[in-house]
Amino acid sequence: MRSPDRSPLGGATVKRAPSSPGAASPLAGIAAGGRRLALLTATALLLGLVAWAGWGLHAASWPQPVGDALLGGLAAALATALGTLPVLLAQPPAERSRDAMLGFGAGVMLAATAFSLVLPALEAATARGAGPWGASLIVAAGIVLGAALVLSLDRWLPHEHFVKGREGRQAHMLRRTWLFVFAVALHNVPEGLAIGVAFAGPSAASASALATGIAVQDVPEGLVVALALRSAGYGRAAAAGLGAASGLVEPVGAVLGAAVVSASAVLLPWGLAFAAGAMLFVISHEIIPESHRQGHEAWATGGLVLGFIVMMVLDTALG
Repeated sequence: MRSPDRSPLGGATVKRAPSSPGAASPLAGIAAGGRRLALLTATALLLGLVAWAGWGLHAASWPQPVGDALLGGLAAALATALGTLPVLLAQPPAERSRDAMLGFGAGVMLAATAFSLVLPALEAATARGAGPWGASLIVAAGIVLGAALVLSLDRWLPHEHFVKGREGRQAHMLRRTWLFVFAVALHNVPEGLAIGVAFAGPSAASASALATGIAVQDVPEGLVVALALRSAGYGRAAAAGLGAASGLVEPVGAVLGAAVVSASAVLLPWGLAFAAGAMLFVISHEIIPESHRQGHEAWATGGLVLGFIVMMVLDTALG
């Protein structure tokens, strides 16, 4: 039997050189694909932002609430993109810092739900002739409808939670990266709707406070998304580009919310309560569980309290 170290021609032993990670290796192909994906994503993101900015320049021809909602949604999308930049520039933050940022975002959204959505919804229902019980029932029904819609989307759209894994029909047919992006885009829909509905309301100052608060919490959210993509094996540029692109759904939701509510003043309390219910679902179903899964509950809770206070101050000072 021939020794495994001998040449087939019977000569001296041959040492096989280890395969190098060159251009012919599978890893090189994956890296090249990641670079192409990053380039395409960055191009799509740039074109999308240019298109939305162009429409914003013509906002004077739209109803004012819709134009204002578009700008508010664009600010939130840009804040999401800003949050992804640390992935390109520095080492990722520690897990407890990330959990604290998630908690901060949850606190901002919780305060925005209470002060910028639920309370104005009660006031709007009362202003349209509803009594205390009637206004409460209208807002309660709107909250239930908003939460139920996001629950339905959560059940039927294929996506992947950071904690619980893949959900939805045909999830196995989608790449893991896009499942992350779908999950974040799904959670950005209520934020965009909330911005649009708020600008369709009677208080522009309160709507500005809400949009500012959502933009503030979108910064750590963008970072968390980019970090999740990095942990899934994607490069810095691809992770940042996809994380930034996930925020583009917010201006779409903002314009939709403002347009629908502006069409009929009767829909204002329903729209505000609907957006509140959708945001409450996202806070409880995704953000808080994700911020607690690594065992940094104290950091996450501290971030939540701080975020709640910041949004409360913004709403009080600007409203």
